[in-house]
Amino acid sequence: MSGFISTITSPQPAFPEKEPLGRRIPEAVRNAADRLVDSLKINSVGEQVRRGRRVVIKRRTVYSEPLAELANVYFRMAGIPIRFWAKIADWRRWEINCFNMLNGDRFHAHGSGANTVCADKLPGRSLSDHLKEGTLTREMMQAAGHELRRAHQIWSDEFCGPWSHGDAGTNNLLYDEATGRARLIDFEIVHDKSLSATSRHADDLLVFLLDLLALAPNREWFTLVLAFLNAYDNAPVIAQLNDQLAVPSGIAWIWWGVRTSFANPAKVKRRLRKVAGAVGDLEYYRAFAAERSRNTRRASITCHATSPGIPRSNSRTRAIKDSAKAASPGIPSRLPTTT
Repeated sequence: MSGFISTITSPQPAFPEKEPLGRRIPEAVRNAADRLVDSLKINSVGEQVRRGRRVVIKRRTVYSEPLAELANVYFRMAGIPIRFWAKIADWRRWEINCFNMLNGDRFHAHGSGANTVCADKLPGRSLSDHLKEGTLTREMMQAAGHELRRAHQIWSDEFCGPWSHGDAGTNNLLYDEATGRARLIDFEIVHDKSLSATSRHADDLLVFLLDLLALAPNREWFTLVLAFLNAYDNAPVIAQLNDQLAVPSGIAWIWWGVRTSFANPAKVKRRLRKVAGAVGDLEYYRAFAAERSRNTRRASITCHATSPGIPRSNSRTRAIKDSAKAASPGIPSRLPTTT
């Protein structure tokens, strides 16, 4: 890695047999999980130029359906509410629809054969690349927050409610520096329909934030998280996110490890606690601001009927006139009596 992100390799212990078991097992699990993820590549992806436009070609592999079904069995056993689109026709329909729904203002996707999707290449680079190179900025985080908020407001017939991504990591968000716009890609995974829209949206936020918690440098990660959450600016979803900021147990931890690139669990937990505190502060501030807004007296916009002539007894004009006519406190109210 380059830039701000660096990998520090500790020297080999003088007595390897005495190395704590807790440090050897995570490394073994990480290597095994990495190999598993690599083996679950159900698409081949390439680029071509067609009719003068650069396009991305995504094609399902021969073994894509059984591999996707195998992954879905794991998700069900682990209680993880997502799944791969196993059937090629279902994936192809979802990929095309989502791409056109989110990016159809300038770009387009269509089918090209029974197992292939052809989509215009979107401008920009993935936020994952920027994160690894140490070039991630608050502006990029704000663009990601705005785009996710926009996407979460779009109706989806699949969910009979607001849309969600299911795999909204930094690798699936592209940032175009020329326009300051972020765009979502890669629609292989979908949330379980049993989840509420708020829970699905909070899960998208969590998946995105886990990349930052795992890989962002110490002096920048929290500022980037706040920039993202403030740009997303949806209090109910952020409140739901607070309930999901916990490290899972059991076999669900394997997927969590994949999501966090098997970063140091202690570091991830420490950062999760800080995010939870920040989310609580944001909720308190917004609740306080809303209450103060409700209690603030505003100027009346109601017009009252008036009649010309002598002002009413309670009017400000008559009160001023009466005050002007009143005697000064130093002048007696009546003349002195003569004797």
